[in-house]
Amino acid sequence: MTYPVKPATWLAGYIPDLPTPFDDNGGLDLAAFASLCERQIEAGVSAIVVGETAGEASTLTSAEHDTVVRTAVEIARGRVRVIAGAGSNSTSQAIELTRRAEAAGADACLSVVPYYNKPMQAGIHAHFQAIAESTALPIILHDVPSRTIRELSDDTLARLAESKQFIGLRDGTGDVTRPMRLRSLLPPEFRLLSGEDATALAFLANGADGCISMISNVAPGLCQAIYSNCRQDRLQSARYLFHRLARLTNSLTKESPAALKFALCLLGFMHPNPRLPIVELAESAKAEVASAIAEIGDEDLACPSESWHGPRFHNDAARTL
Repeated sequence: MTYPVKPATWLAGYIPDLPTPFDDNGGLDLAAFASLCERQIEAGVSAIVVGETAGEASTLTSAEHDTVVRTAVEIARGRVRVIAGAGSNSTSQAIELTRRAEAAGADACLSVVPYYNKPMQAGIHAHFQAIAESTALPIILHDVPSRTIRELSDDTLARLAESKQFIGLRDGTGDVTRPMRLRSLLPPEFRLLSGEDATALAFLANGADGCISMISNVAPGLCQAIYSNCRQDRLQSARYLFHRLARLTNSLTKESPAALKFALCLLGFMHPNPRLPIVELAESAKAEVASAIAEIGDEDLACPSESWHGPRFHNDAARTL
C-alpha cells in the first residue's frame, strides 16, 4: 500500500464542518447540500468536511453517508479537498466507513477517538493503526474529550504522527496552549486545527494551522478574513473580526447542530429540521440566533449564489431580519 508522503499544505485555514440538509420528509436534500458546498468553494476554503459532527453522521445510514461524500466530491471537482467523517467506537465499523469514504472519492478521512467504550491509550493507538492499515487515505485525528470521555494523549498522538498517513489533528479540547506544547513533539508538516470556534483565534495565535469550524458555514468570508489577518500578524484586525462573530458563535455552540441549521435557514439555504434525537430549537433560542445574525449585518453574510435561484425557505424569524 502506498501512503501519502507530501505534506498536507491544503489542511489550513477555516474549514467548514458542513451540516447535512434534510427535506420535509426526512430524506437528504442534495440540492441544498450542493448549495452549501458551492458557497464554501466560492469563499475560498481549501477543504470541506462532510458526514461528521455537524453533519449528524450518527443518524445517517451507510448509503446516505456514501451519497453525501460522493455528492461533495462531484461538486468539488478537485477545486477543494473533501474530508469525510469516518469515525466510530467500533474499530471494524470505523474501518468500513473509511473504506466506503475512499471508494466514494474522499481525499481524506476524519476519525474520532472511540467514544463510550473508554479505551486505554494503547487501545486508542491500536484502533487508529488498524484504520490506517485498511486504507490509503490520509487520516485526520479528532480529539474531543467532551464527547468521547477519553482524550488522545500527547504521547499517543506523537506515536501516531510518526506515520505520514496521519496528517493532522482536529483538537476539541479547548486547551489553547496545546499547539505550543505539541509542536516540539510532532513532525513539522503535521497540521494542528482547532475543533472549537470559540478558541480558534487563540489556537491560531499559538501556532495552530486552522480550524474545522461550524461558524464558517454561516460567515465564510469573515472566517477567511480572520485567518488571513492572523497569518499576516495583523492580530488586532483578526481580533476585531473574531469578536464580531462571538455572539453568533456562542448561540450556535449551545445547541449544535440545530442552531446551525436554523441560522442557515434564515439565510435561505436549507430547511432547519434535524433528525432525532436532535430536535428543532425552542422559540427563545431561535430569536437569539436571529438577533445574532442581524447584528453581524448582510454585508458580511454572503447571500445564496445565483445558481440557488434565490432563497427557497421562509419562516417568521427570517422575515424579522
